[in-house]
Amino acid sequence: MRTIRLISFGYLHLPTGPDGAPVPPAADRIEDVRDRLRDPAAARDILNLDGLDPRVQDVVLNTPGARELLANLADYATLPAGPPPHRHRLCRRQAQGRQPH
Repeated sequence: MRTIRLISFGYLHLPTGPDGAPVPPAADRIEDVRDRLRDPAAARDILNLDGLDPRVQDVVLNTPGARELLANLADYATLPAGPPPHRHRLCRRQAQGRQPH
């Protein structure tokens, strides 16, 4: 089984390039979920927590559409691997929120 590395990031927290545009992390696939999932930052009690906190995970996983998105990403992992190191790097972007480091 291949390794999948899922990175969550918010465009408001990205570094910018010389043209001032946000520079997302390198990835084989970027999933823009801003229109598909409710912004978890709307849950004010988790706003200052990162995605490693179980309370954040609970809110995100119980957001309508989140489990379907994860199933889609799992299906993506079954596709033939690209060039070495044979990993898929997936990024999920959102407008705001803290990111794990």
